[in-house]
Amino acid sequence: MSLLAETLIYLLAAVISVPISRRLGFGSVLGYLAAGIIIGPFGFAFVADAEHILHFAELGVVFLLFIVGLELKPSRLWVMRRMVFGLGAAQVFVSALLIALIAWAFGMHGNGAMVVGLILALSSTAFVLQMLAEKKQLTTSHGRAAFSILLFQDLAAIPLIAMLPLLGSNASFDDGINFMKIGLMIATVGGLIVGGRLLLRPVLRIAAHSGIPEIFTATTLLVVIGSALLMQVAGMSMVLGAFIAGMLLADSEYRHQLEADIAPFKGLLLGLFFIAVGMSVNIGLLLETPGRVLVIAALLMAAKAAVIYPLARLFGMCDPRAGMKLAAVLSQGGEFAFVLFGIAAAEGALAPALIDEMILAVAVSMMLTPFVYALTEWASGKLEPPDQRDFDDMPEEHHDEVLIAGFGRVGQIVGRLLTIVGKSFTALESDSAQVDFVRRYGATVHYGDASRPDLLRAAGAEHAKVFVLAIPDLEESIRIGEAVKRHFPHLKIIARARNRRHAHKLMDIGIEHIFRETLLSSLAMSELVLTNLGQSRDEAKQIVGAFCEKDSKLLIEQHAIHDSEEKLIQSVRDSADELETLLRQDAGT
Repeated sequence: MSLLAETLIYLLAAVISVPISRRLGFGSVLGYLAAGIIIGPFGFAFVADAEHILHFAELGVVFLLFIVGLELKPSRLWVMRRMVFGLGAAQVFVSALLIALIAWAFGMHGNGAMVVGLILALSSTAFVLQMLAEKKQLTTSHGRAAFSILLFQDLAAIPLIAMLPLLGSNASFDDGINFMKIGLMIATVGGLIVGGRLLLRPVLRIAAHSGIPEIFTATTLLVVIGSALLMQVAGMSMVLGAFIAGMLLADSEYRHQLEADIAPFKGLLLGLFFIAVGMSVNIGLLLETPGRVLVIAALLMAAKAAVIYPLARLFGMCDPRAGMKLAAVLSQGGEFAFVLFGIAAAEGALAPALIDEMILAVAVSMMLTPFVYALTEWASGKLEPPDQRDFDDMPEEHHDEVLIAGFGRVGQIVGRLLTIVGKSFTALESDSAQVDFVRRYGATVHYGDASRPDLLRAAGAEHAKVFVLAIPDLEESIRIGEAVKRHFPHLKIIARARNRRHAHKLMDIGIEHIFRETLLSSLAMSELVLTNLGQSRDEAKQIVGAFCEKDSKLLIEQHAIHDSEEKLIQSVRDSADELETLLRQDAGT
């Protein structure tokens, strides 16, 4: 089969399976794996051999590690040090130890058990982050904890890649340690770091000054692939070189442009990599020994969950419910397992038959994760943990004129300004982790659900004058707004809205004073842009003021038709034409 025909099959399989997988809530990685299984030799055999494309598609992992390196500024790691190097390191080492002990108990030799434990301790960065992003849970306590753990796992994968050759049978220490090989590795890494600091930025500066975007993109690919090949020549994995190159450029002025240039290649090649992995998964082995593979996958997920939950509670990162979700979402094996098991096979660290079983178990664990996570979400919502934290008691005989529901970014700014003018307030926050975080900085905030009438009454809602609704979540915001309107109609509600849809929903329940969170900053930025383009300050203020007035009227007009997308689109077009005409008339053109 020609390369063009194979490319058509890969693209067609991805275009069909990935949207279906994401639509079902399973994420794109599972879609790519399913596509590979379907078109591969163990499926419909549209493509008989995955090896030749797998080696090419490994560039997707190389580009992924380069982008991970770009994201890892030393300053960022320092801020997140407790979660990354505390919780993350504990998860990797304890999980690796437990999995290695289980493998050893089942008869695996010491080095092999250690290799299996270290590889399976890693979870899937792409799989987990995408699933949490689709569920809008990246900013939750378990979302932040998951990101920190995955960040350390990405870091841990680098020394593990370098260490695997030393654990294989091909690197037996019976004849002595190969100091020359180790010295070459160290010299190569050191040379890449020193040479990169001296050469990378000047080379990129020359490419940027050429004024040709294609040249800069080509230079970026040259840096990544060149660093990767340098490591391969020295006997190490290509991804190590790409990661180091990314780290060296993390603080450069070209970081964002580099990421933008690499992202399309990374996305396509990483997708192709997962398709190739799916093609190489031995489904025949699953049909032959389904019990053994499922037991391995179940033991893997159970062992990691049993480690992650108590560690998350011990480090104080998650409440019981969030800890359950964190344990469920990180329980699978990761995409690095496919790469690392390949290195382990090449170095003779594990038997080929065992590697096939492990790769298949990792794929099965990834396929099971969405179902396990959905079940965990349902269980955590239905069951009340025995150590669930009680809502705070409100102070008696002391009622403030202002209540603030939601003490995140917006609520805290309102609170600071009230404090400056000497006005006290009562702040309510339903996220216990956020409450603990804010209290560390000396702020007074009460843990409680602001939609509960009894809690509002205890907080002094009957005596208050103003209720600040600073909740970012649409459903929770509407629920609290309805409760306040129903039980305390005298309160003047001043609400935050994330967007126009949120504003319209708030208007549906009768809230009049609504502030979209990005509107005022966007208007201020636009005014500054206009003045820097030659408009006078008065002209810029007039244009921005006219836009703001028209937009406010349009928001009210569109409230009547916000359930009809076609009418909304037409309304926006008509309004844009009308505003342009008015501004041209005012300018005398």
